[in-house]
Amino acid sequence: MPISPSVRWSSAVDVSDAFDSLDLDVIEQRISGWFAAELDRNPAMAAVDRGEAGERRWYVRLRGEEKDITTIWLTLGQRTLRYETYVMPAPEENHETLYAHLLRRNYKFVGADFAIGPEDAVYLVGQLPLKAFDETELDRIVGSVLAYVEQCFRPALQIAFASRFAAPPVGPSDETTK
Repeated sequence: MPISPSVRWSSAVDVSDAFDSLDLDVIEQRISGWFAAELDRNPAMAAVDRGEAGERRWYVRLRGEEKDITTIWLTLGQRTLRYETYVMPAPEENHETLYAHLLRRNYKFVGADFAIGPEDAVYLVGQLPLKAFDETELDRIVGSVLAYVEQCFRPALQIAFASRFAAPPVGPSDETTK
């Protein structure tokens, strides 16, 4: 089902234009269809679930190497497709160093930024104007978010929880000194 002519892409994207429920239904079907196809062909995609009845929301779980599972929440609104992922809990130490590190990473990212969320946890968030939505953009969003988390997860943990990553003391163990 094609998107109505009033919703077609234009060279000028006006984010203030709200989409009606019929157009949102079409986009929702396209998103769900894309995820169904990706589940079959993409081994990194572990699962896709939907939000509560009546919500236009998806939970996508992706397998990674640095972070075992990354869950991306996508929420379809009247104007944008919002996406976010929980990266890590609030830092225990080196707050300023961690936030400077993440802000420097933001400089190189396209379409997603680190943010401080509930309970001071670190999230990666972004939004796409619905006028710019298509399956190629959805693929870029999911792939980019996973790649950004994979690039940043371990270095961020090592900064935020440095004492947990400290090397054990060097010297004879208790067993050899008895």
